Amino acid sequence: MFIFFALPFLSLVLWSVGKDWCWPRIFPAQFSGQAWRYLFENYDSMGEAVLTSVLLAGTVTLIVTVISIPASRTLALDHFRGKRLIEILIFLPIIVPPIAVVMGIHLIFIKLGLVDTFTGVVLAHLIPTTPYMVRILKTVYAFVGRKMEEQAEALGANGWQTFWYITLPMITPGIITGGILVFLISLSQYLLTFLIGGGRVFTLPLVLFPFVTSGNRPLAAVLSLLFTVPGIFMILITEFYLRRRYADIDLYFV
Repeated sequence: MFIFFALPFLSLVLWSVGKDWCWPRIFPAQFSGQAWRYLFENYDSMGEAVLTSVLLAGTVTLIVTVISIPASRTLALDHFRGKRLIEILIFLPIIVPPIAVVMGIHLIFIKLGLVDTFTGVVLAHLIPTTPYMVRILKTVYAFVGRKMEEQAEALGANGWQTFWYITLPMITPGIITGGILVFLISLSQYLLTFLIGGGRVFTLPLVLFPFVTSGNRPLAAVLSLLFTVPGIFMILITEFYLRRRYADIDLYFV
């Protein structure tokens, strides 16, 4: 697994400083910092793209989490007529390719006045990301069940206290796992961001793709490495939080 991750990453690093690298050479014939120089010379636009991407993905993650917590609980623990149909509709964006419906979404957003706006892009990103969070939290709720909540209510806790002190701590690992996945999916969206944002919502994929298709491999490699930074940073923060959280729990029960 490490090899499958390390080799492409090493290739990107070499391409970012390489020049005249073609088969069958193992390493570039020449090395150059021109691509990195371009990145730092255009740090204003690149910084704007990174900031917009992180803000967009963070907003989408927050909204999806708020929507998915009650939705997944209902789907996991309640039984009602039409439940299977609702599940199919929620998980449909995972099955249907985005390109098959993106033009319809674009037309609807034009009528609603949401095209070329940050809000419109956020709403568009909810479509491919929500099913993943709902699926993860549904599994978590099915495993956790109702027993702990019922015991808390029997001891006099109200609904908010039960959720805050009992339910939320138990589903937090699922929220974090789903949140990372939602963040990365939103961060990597190109087609929805391009069509709904109209080029005004300037994110990293919109910067990266033209260079990838133009054949400028060193610059594409530099931007690809930049593209990995927000995701890696988020995973490191999450890892630090989880280690601190569960270390405190272990100390509490020792």
